[in-house]
Amino acid sequence: MKKVAIPVTRGLLSENFGQCNHYELFVIDNGLVRSEEIEIPPKQNMAGLPEWVVNKGVTDIVVHRIDKNLIKLFSPKRINIFVGIPIDKPRNLIEDYLNGNLKSNQQVISEIID
Repeated sequence: MKKVAIPVTRGLLSENFGQCNHYELFVIDNGLVRSEEIEIPPKQNMAGLPEWVVNKGVTDIVVHRIDKNLIKLFSPKRINIFVGIPIDKPRNLIEDYLNGNLKSNQQVISEIID
């Protein structure tokens, strides 16, 4: 079973992880969405987000951009991060995920790391 988190602002993937209205969490089992929920993280500093995500049982995160320091915090948590994903509706993104079409954008990753 997988749990995918998508940060959302105004109904679309948020431009920056951590700067969103809420997260849509999709529970995936046997290639199907079994449930979907909306979660609003507690107001805290960015460094607390990885622990909050882990406590929610998230295995994968879909982001457009993310701070490189957050990537370092997520790394030991063994959470997959899809970076550089085009901004779209969460439902479209989760369909891409289910179909194996969600791929990180190496150019965006390079821009973040540099």
